[in-house]
Amino acid sequence: MSGLRVSRIFIQPVKSLRGHEVAAAEVDELGLVGDRRFVIADAEGRFLTQRTLPRMATIAARVADGTLRLTAPDMPELTVPLRGEPDLPKLTGPLRGEPGAATLRRVTIWKSEGLLAEDCGSDAARWLGAALGRPCSLLRAGPDFVRPIPLHRVPEPLKAAAPRVACNDAFPFMVVGEASLADLNDRLAAEGLPAVPMERFRPSFAVAGGEPFAEDTWASFQVGGLTLYAAGRCARCIVTCLDPWSGDRGVEPLRLLSAYRRDSQDPTQVMFGQNAIHAYAGPGRRIAVGDPVDPQRA
Repeated sequence: MSGLRVSRIFIQPVKSLRGHEVAAAEVDELGLVGDRRFVIADAEGRFLTQRTLPRMATIAARVADGTLRLTAPDMPELTVPLRGEPDLPKLTGPLRGEPGAATLRRVTIWKSEGLLAEDCGSDAARWLGAALGRPCSLLRAGPDFVRPIPLHRVPEPLKAAAPRVACNDAFPFMVVGEASLADLNDRLAAEGLPAVPMERFRPSFAVAGGEPFAEDTWASFQVGGLTLYAAGRCARCIVTCLDPWSGDRGVEPLRLLSAYRRDSQDPTQVMFGQNAIHAYAGPGRRIAVGDPVDPQRA
């Protein structure tokens, strides 16, 4: 065995809102259950992120007791069901289905256009509008939300499975080694700068043990009874420079990372962490803190 273990697991229920840490998480076809199953969209159906709206970091999202719970400074808690009406058939026609069914709205997430997501209603829209200071809606990835990962980005062993993703940027999983973060923080300390927390990078889970950036070399790895295939290193953006609790913006760690973590094929990209896609083998799988991680290197 490699001696590597899962050290931390994070669920980000709403894309670009603050998530929460868990001791274990179930895994379904889209990744960690409850992770990035909601997205906030503007009036034109474009997704919103901290890249352009840092204030989103001040809203905490948590999954508890079958609901999504949102909290923000000086706001009452908002509670939203994790799923729409459970016994209604899949909606395939007009954007408004049978009585009692969720209204579907089209949403764009990066290059994925026209995705059908369930509108979580006017109460959620008003709450978020007040918290963020702009009109917006909360949308849920229900059964009509189908977002295939582009085949050219899928590792060869998974191409026939046509894997899908929820409201993530691109992939179901992103993994960061604790040693990689320690290396970065050592470099920051050498310049007299404060350390940055793992939350800056919004990983699915962190891995303890091994050498810095060992995750760059993995072709696949086993964890929690699952096989995950590397889908390429993660290109980092300005969100890493936002305080994950206040949304205040600085220049670190992106400035420092750009000095030694640029992609050799595309120097405009600064890389930190490894994207991954899992081979889904049916329900009952889970990832827990302490699980061994067994990588197969490229």
